[in-house]
Amino acid sequence: MAVHKRSYRGYSGQLTPLWTRFLIVTRYGFENVFRSKLLTALFVCCCFFPFGCAVAIYLNQNVQVLALLNIHTMFDVDGRFFFHFLNGQLGMAFVLTALAGPGLVSSDLANNALPLYLCRPFSRVDYVVGKMTILVALLSLITWAPGLILFLIQASLAGASWTIANLWMAGSIFVASGIDILVLGLLSLALSAWIKRRLAAGAALLGVFFFGAGFGQAINAVLSTHIGSLLNVGELMGSVHVALFRVSSRPPIPADLAWLSLLAICVFCVMLLERKVRAYEVVKG
Repeated sequence: MAVHKRSYRGYSGQLTPLWTRFLIVTRYGFENVFRSKLLTALFVCCCFFPFGCAVAIYLNQNVQVLALLNIHTMFDVDGRFFFHFLNGQLGMAFVLTALAGPGLVSSDLANNALPLYLCRPFSRVDYVVGKMTILVALLSLITWAPGLILFLIQASLAGASWTIANLWMAGSIFVASGIDILVLGLLSLALSAWIKRRLAAGAALLGVFFFGAGFGQAINAVLSTHIGSLLNVGELMGSVHVALFRVSSRPPIPADLAWLSLLAICVFCVMLLERKVRAYEVVKG
């Protein structure tokens, strides 16, 4: 429209609240994620194990089934049960993150799309939070959400006494899942921001876990120490899980040291994102 016609009028409608604008990125990101049949099928597969656990909990409290098997109980629904459940779901969450996470940022950076985001009333924090919310929502649906549903099923069948005595497990499920989601999400976004190629970023995420685990084991074997386990992100998460679910096994890394290491990883990933998520990148010759 030509300016001299003076018929242009600025937008006078209602503006979106500032604190909800990151959800725009989240909404369109979900559409891109579930546009892939592979990711959709993988997400559905992630729900099979929680469904099987729910059936097992019901049968474990079914008097007729127990009488038929002539046993008092098939297994104990305790901290160890939820420990193994969350570890199983964490493996699925890792695969889902490796496939879905790298494409969230790398495509925007590779195609120089960030100026289109940031030229609007939309900050870098909104962009990162919007992308992170996609992973948080996806991984929550296969970790702490089904875990709390299993806890509620057991609580409804076992009664108030069991619920009061084991209420701490609900908090452990939420906290353990939260730290896992935060680490996986930030690692995925940071690697995709620096590598800018989806397949390479996914491979780099696999390398962080598997190469770090192998290199850490080599350090432990050569130096006869456990300090190399600090490079094993999966083992750091496992140490936190052992402490939260009060499992009797002794992890190689103390829980407080594992917490500090995971926090340091998250801070480092935020620094990497702050460095690369910019409207324009200055390249020195």
